[in-house]
Amino acid sequence: MQRSTQKKLILLTLGIMSLLSFQISKVNAGSFGAEIFCTMRDGGNDHESSWDAAYTYIKKQKGGLFKVSPKQAASQITESVIREREKYGYCVEYLDNLHPDRKLQRELEKEAKRKEKLDKELEAANEDYSEETIERYSY
Repeated sequence: MQRSTQKKLILLTLGIMSLLSFQISKVNAGSFGAEIFCTMRDGGNDHESSWDAAYTYIKKQKGGLFKVSPKQAASQITESVIREREKYGYCVEYLDNLHPDRKLQRELEKEAKRKEKLDKELEAANEDYSEETIERYSY
């Protein structure tokens, strides 16, 4: 009985240690991801290339069963920049690009859906007409 309790305690300890090491690697990945993003932006690169490089690095470093979402990676970069403001003070101006205006995104999505609906209606209306009815000089 005591032997099974010891095994459970050892497994529990190993599980806790692996979770802690995972969290430490996650923090390091976010910090270096912020360094990549900020250095590239400060070097004159555009937002997309800087973001792709930082996000790719963070995804690779995390590993594990679940992937890092773009929102999580952006949050990690933002946290690192704010936490280490003296190191990344020049990078604060670029953070707004990591978190785009959600209201604008929703409006753009609505507009795209509306356009798609209109395109479908136009296609349906065009199917009613054959080529002969459109041909102007067919007598």
